[in-house]
Amino acid sequence: MKTLTNILLVLCTVGLLVACNDDKPTATTDDQKEETTETVVEEEKVEETKGYKVGDYATDFSLKNVDGKMVSMAGMTDAKGAIVIFTCNHCPYSIAYEDRIIALDKKYKALGYPVIAINPNDPAEAPSDGYPEMQERAKEKGFTFPYIFDEGQTVYPEYGAEKTPHVYVMKKTDKGNEVVYIGAIDDSKDEEDVTEKYLDNAMIAVTKGEMPNPSSTKAFGCGIKTSKKM
Repeated sequence: MKTLTNILLVLCTVGLLVACNDDKPTATTDDQKEETTETVVEEEKVEETKGYKVGDYATDFSLKNVDGKMVSMAGMTDAKGAIVIFTCNHCPYSIAYEDRIIALDKKYKALGYPVIAINPNDPAEAPSDGYPEMQERAKEKGFTFPYIFDEGQTVYPEYGAEKTPHVYVMKKTDKGNEVVYIGAIDDSKDEEDVTEKYLDNAMIAVTKGEMPNPSSTKAFGCGIKTSKKM
């Protein structure tokens, strides 16, 4: 009997140990860990490659201006860089910023950083952003800068622009057009409510040979209109 009792105690103990182990989370194998890591890294890669980041070198473009001529950064031989602003005709935010953009162009073009405005919208989705309408708007407002059309919508996805307006400041270097600031012009659609002039402050730093701080802010405005699947 004593031997039988001992055997039963051993079996009960083993059963309890098995039950306890079943309640614990299963350990992740090395293969599972590696697969999880690769998935996370791949997701990060996709996010990181969506448009330019500060420090990247932007590919030049050649797009038609409202005067019918083609515009590129390379064609601005005397410029030290450019203030590229994705904007349009119809967006209330873009309209609200037009006078400020003209003022920025007048201020920084003389210092080697002209404004280049790019309309990224598909006229099929936003008829008032067609090329003839761009010509009318530029003449009406007296734009002092090129207002060019991203026909076929090939440029804005490369930049990663999402809003109108959306700013990218470029500095010409031996390696190419270095992106030194991305984001908003300032912190309010209404000029009288502006408390932070992000782009103006960034340009003051750039013209002094310094890096903007902050070098990126969150752009706000209207979403870019497209019928394509980007």
